[in-house]
Amino acid sequence: MYELLVLLILVAAIVLVTARWKVSPFLALIGAAILAAFAYQIPVAEVASTVTTAFGNTMGNIGLVILFGTMIGIILERSGAAISMADALIKVLGTRFPNLTLSIIGYIVSIPVFCDSGYVVLNSLRKAITLRTGVSGLATSIALMTGLYATHTLVPPTPGPLAAAESIGIADNLGLIIAVGLPVAAISALAGLFYASCFSKKDWTPLPAEDENDLTEQSYEELRASYGKLPAPLLAFMPIIVPLVLICGASVAKLPSHPFGEGAALETLSFLGTPVIALIFGLLAATLLLRGNKKLADFNEQMHESVRTAAPILLITGAGASLGAVLAASKLTTILSDSLSGLGIGLAVPFLIAAALKSAQGSPTVSMVTTSALVAPMLGSLGLTSDMGMVLTVLAIGAGAMVVSHANDSYFWVVSQLSRIPVITAYKTLSVATAIQGIAGFIAVWILGAILL
Repeated sequence: MYELLVLLILVAAIVLVTARWKVSPFLALIGAAILAAFAYQIPVAEVASTVTTAFGNTMGNIGLVILFGTMIGIILERSGAAISMADALIKVLGTRFPNLTLSIIGYIVSIPVFCDSGYVVLNSLRKAITLRTGVSGLATSIALMTGLYATHTLVPPTPGPLAAAESIGIADNLGLIIAVGLPVAAISALAGLFYASCFSKKDWTPLPAEDENDLTEQSYEELRASYGKLPAPLLAFMPIIVPLVLICGASVAKLPSHPFGEGAALETLSFLGTPVIALIFGLLAATLLLRGNKKLADFNEQMHESVRTAAPILLITGAGASLGAVLAASKLTTILSDSLSGLGIGLAVPFLIAAALKSAQGSPTVSMVTTSALVAPMLGSLGLTSDMGMVLTVLAIGAGAMVVSHANDSYFWVVSQLSRIPVITAYKTLSVATAIQGIAGFIAVWILGAILL
């Protein structure tokens, strides 16, 4: 009972200091790890090594993966590649089904690009499609928002799923996470799309234009013109396609049947499909998007920006791993195993913990990092120690990290303000949409668990 009480107090403290007092999640997680070590009576001589070893191992395993993934996302955003991808998809899908078009665009763009940035970049496109088709702007906002959110929390190489995979112990099989995560994310996005369609003909009153961010006054044509000549669609998609193909190809090559053969072929494909190597090739493909006489200067500037963007995520991820290591070294593992083993709720545990943390403190990434650290010691008692069990655990955490987006989530404000959605309306629609898509994602995970585990 004492150990569970300590855990509840620590989680509540993390939520309180990060959500209310705006303390850095990194400091909150590191502080919680140290306090937990003393509360669980871990020998004093082992406290520092437990915290620092877990932090260092995590940085060594996925630090470069997160950094390279962020670099690719920044280049896609700054080069106009995201707009180019959107244009290409519109040519294929047309504007007959605007909500579907925007949902698919968001689903693809958010694989490497943060959902917040993706919405900022694509909002002018959303406005143009809304005006061209006459559909409700509320519907297109929900469709784009949920499409972006689905892959942001469920498909690597975005930081949340990567960090969760590392904590759970399945980071060496990202190909399997991607292969399962893409259809689960598609189901989650479809749930958001169906909900968005309920508002296609709904009359609503947007905020006055003077209350809107200046960026949203820019027309789609002006936005396209600001990038100059857009990259060719094939070049725009390559930084996403190359690493995904390499990572998934390595996973297929490692199957027991060895479909591509053994020996040199297996070694080569395994090397190329290592996440760090695959993302380096993705980054090389992204450099082809740089244009003009300042290619080197632009590249250096964007790499500096990537480091600034990735640094807080890396620190939070490492701190979450430190907390997880302390919990794993305590008696809490045994207590939770005894408590949960007979309940038979399996994948619902990571989903519910992630949903509670997300709703309380706002950040999906912090929710995924913290939840994976808490859940990792429980995998045995939950019956989730197989590769597929760990993959589904990561996806259950990702689904929970969508439930729900509201006032403590920066994404909520990005969408509501850029789309000129009043706060009361945003609570009634955007928050509900993320709850629906998170629950839909978990239902898909639960069904897969019933079939595959």
